[in-house]
Amino acid sequence: MSHVLKRAGHELLEKALWLHYAAQRPDTPRWARATAYGALAYFILPFDAIPDWLFGMGLTDDLGALTLAVATISQYIDDDVKARTQSRLNAWFGRSQPPTRRAHDKPSFNHDDI
Repeated sequence: MSHVLKRAGHELLEKALWLHYAAQRPDTPRWARATAYGALAYFILPFDAIPDWLFGMGLTDDLGALTLAVATISQYIDDDVKARTQSRLNAWFGRSQPPTRRAHDKPSFNHDDI
């Protein structure tokens, strides 16, 4: 069960970060940014169609909103957006970094990755 919950959480964060980074692209039109930020607001705000605290069902509406937004603006989710997302998830969850970084190197701060 723990593995399933971790995977579901990873999926939610991955989609949320795709939307975040796609909305930051300079060529993303206003309507796509509004779609991305609307879905992200629904994900973050505590007022949902299904309360988030309901075990097993609480985040399904959030995942649905994020998935619909991803499908809607998918043309702006390119390889760069996915790479930035993966880098951020690796940093958050302690997964290995790209091979160009040595273990004793200090991580660099990039405000674009926030």
